Amino acid sequence: QVQLVESGGGLVQAGGSLRLSCAASGRTVSSYGMGWFRQAPGKEREFVAAISWSGGSTLYADSVKGRFTISRDNAKNTVYLQMNSLKPEDTAVFYCAANPAGWGTPSRGDYNAWGQGTQVTVSS
Repeated sequence: QVQLVESGGGLVQAGGSLRLSCAASGRTVSSYGMGWFRQAPGKEREFVAAISWSGGSTLYADSVKGRFTISRDNAKNTVYLQMNSLKPEDTAVFYCAANPAGWGTPSRGDYNAWGQGTQVTVSS
C-alpha cells in the first residue's frame, strides 16, 4: 500500500512561489502516474497537474499552465509541484495522488492513493 505525505504549503503573497513535495512510502511509486489536485473551501476537488511514471509526459489544468511545473525524482520516491506567480484563487488544500496504471491523468477515479493534503494560502 502506498502512503503519501505532502509538505511545503504555507502562506505567500500574490506573485510569490512555493514548492510542494509529495513523499511516498510503503512501496516505490516509480511505476505509478502521479497527480496533484486541490480543493478550495466550498468547492469540489479539482485536477491541477499530473506526470507519467517516467516523467516523460505531463498534463496541466488550463488555470495553472505556464505557472506550475510538476516533476518527480523516482530515486527519492518523491513528486514535486513548483508553483510560481501564485494568485489568491490558488488558495486551497493541495493533495497528491498515485495512479497504479502509470499515467498522469486528470481523473480522480484513476488514483487509488491520496495524501492528507497541505494548505496553500495566497494573500492579495
